[in-house]
Amino acid sequence: MSDRHSDSGRCLCGAVTLKAESISNHVGACHCGMCRRWGGGPLMAVPCGTGVTLDGLQHVTVYDSSDWAERGFCNCCGSHLFYRLKESGEHYVPVGLFDSAEEFVFDHQVFIDRKPGYYRFANQTRDMTEAEVFSRYAPPAE
Repeated sequence: MSDRHSDSGRCLCGAVTLKAESISNHVGACHCGMCRRWGGGPLMAVPCGTGVTLDGLQHVTVYDSSDWAERGFCNCCGSHLFYRLKESGEHYVPVGLFDSAEEFVFDHQVFIDRKPGYYRFANQTRDMTEAEVFSRYAPPAE
């Protein structure tokens, strides 16, 4: 299995399709409160870089969720389409949208210190706390 490949996917109703030029095979889970509120559980997503093309843009709504990121969803069926870092334009796309799900490996979790106790994954993963995530990704305060 290669570390990166291209892939395509779609939302639940098919109004929005996407193509990722260079998608990682490494799936991560985000346990932050926003992701859990957004989807009812952890966000399971893959890094796709900046080479993401969406078709059906009239059906995409973008929500400005923080100072450094925004979230996109299909305004027809509600499917989550991406979490995007504003500064770099890097996309994290829910793994379930892609056609080749068997090529992915779940290997990391973020906001692990925010994960509620009512669920757990059996996989051995690399974990980052909230402080570690903010240190790495949040823009410096002005």
